[in-house]
Amino acid sequence: MTVRFCTSRNQGRRCTRHLDHPGLHRHRAIMWADAAADLPRCSGSGAPGALAATLADGFPEGRALCPTCLRFVPLDENGRLVEHDTSDPAESDSEIAQRRAWFNTHAD
Repeated sequence: MTVRFCTSRNQGRRCTRHLDHPGLHRHRAIMWADAAADLPRCSGSGAPGALAATLADGFPEGRALCPTCLRFVPLDENGRLVEHDTSDPAESDSEIAQRRAWFNTHAD
């Protein structure tokens, strides 16, 4: 089973509490309320991108790695990352496992 973490961010820092937690968001000693959270749209949206290397099973299926949120997202017709959020609460366990395998294989 994959543990799902809160998707809230503050100045790019991810909340380290579990998904749907009560109370304030927390990253180490820094805490914030929903009003101080970053917008869900990733600031990497619209940046130039390149297709990521693939695993033997074809993952990430012709998508690019966003250097800001570390998600795999499609490119538009101009080779830029499509608009996307910093996280996807509906992301499947399979996608999470494949992303982990990709980083274990291709990350420096």
